[in-house]
Amino acid sequence: MRPDPADPFDLSPRRVHEAEGRGRRAFALFQAARHPGPLVWILPAHVPELPMLRGLPRGVGERLHLFRPVGETDLLWCVEEALRAAPISLVIAEPEKPLSLTAGRRLQLAAEAGHTTGLVLIRQDAGSNATETRWKCEPAASAAADSTLHQWDLNKNKQGTCGRWILNWNGAAAAVDMVSEARQRHEPADTAR
Repeated sequence: MRPDPADPFDLSPRRVHEAEGRGRRAFALFQAARHPGPLVWILPAHVPELPMLRGLPRGVGERLHLFRPVGETDLLWCVEEALRAAPISLVIAEPEKPLSLTAGRRLQLAAEAGHTTGLVLIRQDAGSNATETRWKCEPAASAAADSTLHQWDLNKNKQGTCGRWILNWNGAAAAVDMVSEARQRHEPADTAR
């Protein structure tokens, strides 16, 4: 099931996007739950943190293919080839170094050729100018003990406007609950008569 086209979290298909911040992996899992079909996650071979299959949103673990190339050159080659593979719906990559403009452009061309969406999880200020959108994803404090709040800021968007959302996502489904900002009105203000 594809989200509504007006959905602000719907990543443009056939493009490569970026996410940074402490919540970037949660954003990647959220996107994985929303993309039907095979998923590819590419991490450097020496990174000890791996997605735990039983802790992933429902249906993601069965579709996830994990690649662990050695070295940055092999990682970028792996990302490019996965983006060109037409049956893949989402490619998530975690390079350790900032992408050059040339590398970013090559990934965009591969995503277009393979009709695939890419999401590159980057370190702070390590983005590529070739990316379609860039998200800053951070956990947000909540008064409720069992709440999982996230603040996702769209800082770069080549096709539209930017924005900031605070949402509650429990990690189990592709749906989120939007959280209103403090004192935000949902009806017209009383006017002087």
